[in-house]
Amino acid sequence: MDYDLEIHYHPGKANVVADALSRKAHCNVIEAHPMVRVICCEMDEIEIPTEQHAELYSLIIEPTIKDQIIVAQKQDKGMAHIRKGLDEKKRACFTLDDQGVLWFKNRLVVPKDMELRKKILDEAHTSMFTMHPGSNKMYQDLKQKFWWIRMKREIAKYVSECDVCQKVKADHLKRAGMLQPLVVPTWKWEDVHMDFIGYDSIWVIIDRLTKLAHFLLVKTHYTAATYAKLYISRIVSLHGVPQTITSDRDSLFVSRFWEQLQFALGTNLIHSSVYHPQTSGQIERVNQILEDMLRACALTYSTKWDECLPLAEFAYNNSYQKSLEMAPFEDLYGRQCRTPLNWSEPGERVTFGPDLRAQSRQKSYSDKRRRPLVFEEDDHGKLAPRYIGPFKITKRCGSVAYRLELPPHLAAVHDVFYVSQLKKCLRVPEEVVDTSQIQIEPDLTYEEHPIKILDRKQRSTRRSAINFYKVQWSNHSEEEATWEQEEFLQTKYPGFLPSTSIEYVTTV
Repeated sequence: MDYDLEIHYHPGKANVVADALSRKAHCNVIEAHPMVRVICCEMDEIEIPTEQHAELYSLIIEPTIKDQIIVAQKQDKGMAHIRKGLDEKKRACFTLDDQGVLWFKNRLVVPKDMELRKKILDEAHTSMFTMHPGSNKMYQDLKQKFWWIRMKREIAKYVSECDVCQKVKADHLKRAGMLQPLVVPTWKWEDVHMDFIGYDSIWVIIDRLTKLAHFLLVKTHYTAATYAKLYISRIVSLHGVPQTITSDRDSLFVSRFWEQLQFALGTNLIHSSVYHPQTSGQIERVNQILEDMLRACALTYSTKWDECLPLAEFAYNNSYQKSLEMAPFEDLYGRQCRTPLNWSEPGERVTFGPDLRAQSRQKSYSDKRRRPLVFEEDDHGKLAPRYIGPFKITKRCGSVAYRLELPPHLAAVHDVFYVSQLKKCLRVPEEVVDTSQIQIEPDLTYEEHPIKILDRKQRSTRRSAINFYKVQWSNHSEEEATWEQEEFLQTKYPGFLPSTSIEYVTTV
């Protein structure tokens, strides 16, 4: 089959985008000259103008760190001491090459120049070709070419002080802080736990000794006075006034009315540290059991969960507890309550005092997955989940909690944190991110909103066309922009989209 072909020749000056892959390293200008003359002659025969005079350049990239190390070796006193040992044949592992460069086996010796070493470590850790490796990977990469005294220790210290690594890398260590159990109560309903579940919601109240629980149906819009009336009618009237109440920092439990009421009743309030629900692990476990029971009731009996709540309370209190080795009803009344399955005649059973075995066993299990972590005053620590800060530690509160000096824009956050929420700051970074411009919520999150439209495209289907916008968000650069649907932006951010369409539209 014949083809109609046209050959166009572009001279070197006109070919501004040279094909680098077609140029081989072993070629040089002298070898290229004969071939150029032949091609030019052939071009002249077919009356194509040519330009025979051209220049060929080569670019060679060489690292400068090696040259800096060689220069530093000549100026370092320690290197002179090693060279002297070589002359006396006392350092067999060191060698000198023809240029007078000192080597440790096949690795270049780096002198004690902290600025030069930092430059090497920065290149091996923060450059685009390494992307923040761990200390072991970084050491394995560097030891192939370089050597200096205590090299592995310095690399580990450098990585541990990297602020970026502390923020983005997951912590695979055991949880900080050994378990500090609450004091075992001496009598029933002297110490209670309180918590809330869900939205329009359940008030869970548990006796710490007998594990007996009451589940009260409440509304989130109740005032503190309404909760106080319900507390007196359902708890105090049955079990008396407790000595202590342990709870989290819910708005009800830290309200002034609730605190004054409990003060008048003679009850001591114990609040958990911020973002640490494990303070009352017992009630968190009861919440999980109750949620499972209510879901099972709703699925099995096709009734609303609030209608199942009284029977769920009875079923929980009449079921076996591993830590008690009996049911809470049996611990409180001397025997289990009667049910169609467990029908017994009235009898007497001696109740028992507080048993420390269960608590000791649970502490030993928990401490296997924990590690001790201690801070001193004026130390600096970072806050989870991504360790913002650092913040100065002003006081130790108890065995495993610390008070931090928080900036003004975090004034709404309670300043006492459990030790597992903290991480030691080995180096106070000078390049601290300015968070004053970010509106931090009480739960340490911040709200984002779109600020700019960078691009627009349209995806066509059989029946409709869907518009997408490339949006830049607040507190983020253009490189972090995301594609969002037009319907989502109109619903959540009304008035953000322009009234007229943008000119650049890409159809997918």
